[in-house]
Amino acid sequence: MRILGIDPGLRNLGWGVIESNGSRLSHVANGTCKSSGEDLGVRLLSLHTQLMEVLALYLPDQAAIEQTFVNKDGAGTLKLGQARGVAMLAAAQAGLPIGEYAPNRVKKTVVGVGHADKRQVMHMVRLQLPGCDPAGPDAADALAIAICHAHYGGVAGPELREVRA
Repeated sequence: MRILGIDPGLRNLGWGVIESNGSRLSHVANGTCKSSGEDLGVRLLSLHTQLMEVLALYLPDQAAIEQTFVNKDGAGTLKLGQARGVAMLAAAQAGLPIGEYAPNRVKKTVVGVGHADKRQVMHMVRLQLPGCDPAGPDAADALAIAICHAHYGGVAGPELREVRA
């Protein structure tokens, strides 16, 4: 099974593709979709276009995305939610089931502790996917989300929500 992990962000949206064959995981590709400018609509369209290119190139079977956590900056949370919505739309347009995972669950799965920092996530992603060199912290987070989905995605329950195109 090929899994696309997505770490949503409005300026930098991380993505990572892995192969899961039983308990064996292997790295396929990773990167960051970048948007710039002031117009929110254009930035969201840019993220969507780039993510659709990733989907067409790597043909994943499933997608996994990090859930949005609410922080003190309501406007920032809303913008993150919009980028997350664009990522979910792209996966749904490709007909992929989408798993959603809380940030702490991803970190607990990959690192062993729910409050790991980005450096720890990067280190553990490299250990779990030999030969992988993440394109940055956002791509490493996306690969961690894909790894989490490989562990939990096959379980029917509230963690995996199917979205059909």
